[in-house]
Amino acid sequence: MSKSKKIRKKKQAPDTDQPTRRDTLKFLRNGALAVTAIGGAGYWATGSFRAYAAEHDLSRMGQGAPVIVQVHDPQCSTCTALQKQARAALKEFDDCGLIYLVADIKTQDGAAFAARYGVPNITLLFFDGDGTLLSSVNGMHSSSQLSPLIAEHKAVTQA
Repeated sequence: MSKSKKIRKKKQAPDTDQPTRRDTLKFLRNGALAVTAIGGAGYWATGSFRAYAAEHDLSRMGQGAPVIVQVHDPQCSTCTALQKQARAALKEFDDCGLIYLVADIKTQDGAAFAARYGVPNITLLFFDGDGTLLSSVNGMHSSSQLSPLIAEHKAVTQA
């Protein structure tokens, strides 16, 4: 006597174009992640733009706080290196009231600023709170070389 084998067919979901509950939940999850990522990127970009705009706003000079202005060419690698070293040195003086500004010579305001003081790029200018030029430093300097200069500027302007 032979045994008959029964072949069982697996039940398959009906072939419909309707999304399942799982598909809907995945879509909502991915959408929430995308909105969060885009929102975070927008928040970061807005903060970065504000910081950039504030750092390039030369009208902030002469408003009571001592200022250090870097005459900067964004296409100059030495200028970019000086900017990095100046920012590193300024981290030691975060809450001392010094303002760091950038005069980008590729802009009309930055070029006019550099011409007014007769300085080339790769230059740091130290101003008191009234906007009077006290001293300047030209050329590449490391953060360890800039720190004493910044400390001296801070002492002179707070005296």
